[in-house]
Amino acid sequence: MLVVANRIRVAAGWEAEFERRFRERKSSLQSVPGFLTNEVLRPLEGDCYVVLTRWRDRAAFEGWKESEAFRRAHAERPPAAMFDGPSVLEIHEVILREESEQAGQA
Repeated sequence: MLVVANRIRVAAGWEAEFERRFRERKSSLQSVPGFLTNEVLRPLEGDCYVVLTRWRDRAAFEGWKESEAFRRAHAERPPAAMFDGPSVLEIHEVILREESEQAGQA
């Protein structure tokens, strides 16, 4: 499994608009081969939102980046003022995963 973390520094005062854009976007990720999950994490400490996507493997993620779905998802660029610096993309391969017996109940 591949986990992609996009760390996004949102400028002060733009948080609600950033979150609204994610909630109201037209996502087609569910139909992308190899896509598993997408989560948008709001910072409780620090200043970076984190968008986490999980993929079956690296090939699935790379295929999405080259797809029409990716181009549509990134077509409506937000105003530059929304961001407080460049985002940082991190790509990780899962080498160990543990879950609580209650994980499915959360």
